Amino acid sequence: MDYELLCAQVKALAEEERWYVPLMANAAALLFDLMDDLNWAGFYLMRGGQLVLGPFVGKVACIHIPLGRGVCGTAAARDETQRVANVHEFPGHIACDGASNSEIVIPLHKNGEVVGVLDIDSPKMDRFTEADQKGLEAFARVIEDTIEFEG
Repeated sequence: MDYELLCAQVKALAEEERWYVPLMANAAALLFDLMDDLNWAGFYLMRGGQLVLGPFVGKVACIHIPLGRGVCGTAAARDETQRVANVHEFPGHIACDGASNSEIVIPLHKNGEVVGVLDIDSPKMDRFTEADQKGLEAFARVIEDTIEFEG
């Protein structure tokens, strides 16, 4: 996976539109299209003290995730990337799609605060490597640096 190219692509998309809805929708589509063995790629955004479903590509997903619950809620609450080889062994895992077997979730920040997470699921066990984590964290930083939440 060429993460430098992926980051350049999302930067180019942000030059046209920085509002979070289209930027995150296209970012999710890029990931889903370019990465192998995925069944879900998208975002959850902080709203009212919990994560709420944002733009994504994949099957219907959970709408609300409390902080500290599941892989996404844990990543947001701890403000650290969660790379899980087998989600079925993760304490409190929320099975939005029973076909998901591994997952990586990266917190997103604005003004020093967690504003959401990038969530990517795979039906393959142990799908995400350390190199994927570093590349996806760089991708998330590009989104943080370019995104605007105001309409």
